[in-house]
Amino acid sequence: MTTKPRLYYFNGRGRMETIRWLLATAGVEFEEAEYLETREQYEKLLQDGALLFQQVPMVEIDEMKLVQTRAILNYIAGKHNLYGKDIKERALIDMYVEGTMDLNEMIMLYPFSSPEEKEKNFALMIQRATNRYFPVYEKVYGNHGQDFLVGNQLSRADVQVLESILMIEEYEPTVLSEFPLLQAFKARISNLPTIKKFLQPGRMQPHALDIPSL
Repeated sequence: MTTKPRLYYFNGRGRMETIRWLLATAGVEFEEAEYLETREQYEKLLQDGALLFQQVPMVEIDEMKLVQTRAILNYIAGKHNLYGKDIKERALIDMYVEGTMDLNEMIMLYPFSSPEEKEKNFALMIQRATNRYFPVYEKVYGNHGQDFLVGNQLSRADVQVLESILMIEEYEPTVLSEFPLLQAFKARISNLPTIKKFLQPGRMQPHALDIPSL
């Protein structure tokens, strides 16, 4: 019997959410460990030697306890055929993914903006999305005319672009108004069976992550 991957994180999306996205896209059932809400829970993980760098997310998978978000994502993507057919495709996927992760970082930190910084940070987030990141993906889809970013097959790059789109649409629903190809991409990828299941109402955690003081 195969053991489900077990996820250790706070009660929220944060850096664990992209990991959830990839597992769900691959059709892999996973379970959330008890959410970290107290110092004692965190200390126990430290004492067990599980948190190599003293931080989460951590995923128990295939008899390993993996930490560091990118390492976890790389392993899941490689295992489940979401990481291209060769080293060149993997390099392209990494390139696009790094862009989405830069944008996601801005989106994740936005709810923690001070009241006086909130308006400025919102404007910067939308400006970066619509002038730096989304035009790249729109151009790639337009240039090759295929359904996916790399190799005409679904990869983690497509999954993470969709995640970024949905995250920023929570704050600005019209953000794709000037990107018709990304609109079509969003509709197409959102309707893939495993992703459609993952996006069912009620599954998503509140976006702002209330991290306890550990």
